Amino acid sequence: MSEYVHVATTGPSAAFFDLDRTLIAGSSAFTLARAARAARLMPTGELMRDALTATAFKLRGDHGTNDVAAEARDRILGFIRGQRRDDLQSLNERVIPTLLGRIRPEARRLLDLHRHAGRSTFIVSAAPSEIVEPLALSLGMTGAIGTRGHVVDGVYTGELDGPFCYGEGKVEAISELARWDNLDLAQCYAYSDSSSDLPMLSAVGHPVAVNPDGKLERHARLHGWPIVHFRQQTRLVVRRVLAGLGAFSLAAAAFAVGVQIGRGAKAN
Repeated sequence: MSEYVHVATTGPSAAFFDLDRTLIAGSSAFTLARAARAARLMPTGELMRDALTATAFKLRGDHGTNDVAAEARDRILGFIRGQRRDDLQSLNERVIPTLLGRIRPEARRLLDLHRHAGRSTFIVSAAPSEIVEPLALSLGMTGAIGTRGHVVDGVYTGELDGPFCYGEGKVEAISELARWDNLDLAQCYAYSDSSSDLPMLSAVGHPVAVNPDGKLERHARLHGWPIVHFRQQTRLVVRRVLAGLGAFSLAAAAFAVGVQIGRGAKAN
């Protein structure tokens, strides 16, 4: 019997993946900032500020406060304001190979499991759509939802063209996608490391906390959500887990991919 029989669900569904500290280790912001600096689209001072922010993010995670959301939105819009869209897209030559090299091997395996189950897969990130969309395609995913800036005559105005893909904005984005693609969110999966993504995780039937920050981990344990800790050397253990899947569901076994699964003692 195929190892993928046990990951199938009835009804149309998709799997939504946060990018930073979920699909990749650390933050994509510094990678983008460094590429922009090399292309002379960003001054050195901005690069150093983003470096410090990215380092803090990697160590602490994103606590998802309103101030953090506003700062992230303003920095993204401030960065692209007055830039030509073609110039931002040209950064993909530097950014995409770097991000692909930082994709967690466990995440790649998880994407494969969802694809074999016939499920669409999407990145959902606050990062610019011009970056996350080609990254998703490079990974063989269905697509991506990112922050989209308003463009006039090929130049960014510094205003949003759609929801800011952060917090409740992610719920708005995946809900709109679900309406267009006739997806049943109760059958969908979502993965994130951050408590700022609690709205998105709560909006689907199968939420999974990946390398969670403290607040998300507490919430996941309280509500009985799977908790996984992606590490680097897991290929052998992945094979062992898949060989013994038996009747375990994706949420209870395949999500483990050889790492720790934690469930709270109290189910929702």
